Amino acid sequence: MATLVVGFRLGNDTAGRQVTVLVTETGVTHRAQGLYGKLARVSRPEPSVVLTTTNPCFAGENPLARPIADLREQHASYTRKGFTRALIPPAAVRQDVDEQPLKALAPHRELIQAFLGTAPNTPQPLDEAIREFRGALGLPTRPTNVTRVPRDRPIPPRVEAMLRTLAHGSPITSPPRLPVGWTVTGQGVRLHVGQAGEVLDRQAVVELQTALSAWLHFTKKPGKAPR
Repeated sequence: MATLVVGFRLGNDTAGRQVTVLVTETGVTHRAQGLYGKLARVSRPEPSVVLTTTNPCFAGENPLARPIADLREQHASYTRKGFTRALIPPAAVRQDVDEQPLKALAPHRELIQAFLGTAPNTPQPLDEAIREFRGALGLPTRPTNVTRVPRDRPIPPRVEAMLRTLAHGSPITSPPRLPVGWTVTGQGVRLHVGQAGEVLDRQAVVELQTALSAWLHFTKKPGKAPR
């Protein structure tokens, strides 16, 4: 029988080391690592917890859910540790190697070697390989090319009240006692000193708002958020 796997091999040129991580169609993780040019050390396979427990908390959970999540985490973790060379890019491969019975799991070098010999050298993201893997097993996959629409953040009550003021055609002004003031209307923003003043365009207002936000964060006291 053939075994479907998804995995990758990463290399760390500085340390001269490499690591291979695979997940099989039943939910077993296989790992091998070692020095460049040397025979890698193959670790004992790690079956999904769903396959080895009778705890009812895991009832109904797909055995692949945790191993696939762990595969993503290991890829990110090894990359952070300097394993940045994709010796074998992420790939889903069906190979002519029988998977071991769950009760007889042992380091499976033949499975690792089959992946090294059959995996394509086509660069692609890990999520794309996982999508192919899940699709080949008939499992639901994440949709691609989906444009995320950002959610509008809730408007603070004070800002909402000022929006109503502008909608009614009324200006929002600084306190009259200030020698340097500002006026905000639906048409624009005006800064003034006494009778002299200048209207800011939209880009200038955006820059001013960014600078003021930075100043508020810079000067706020620990534990207190700026109002």
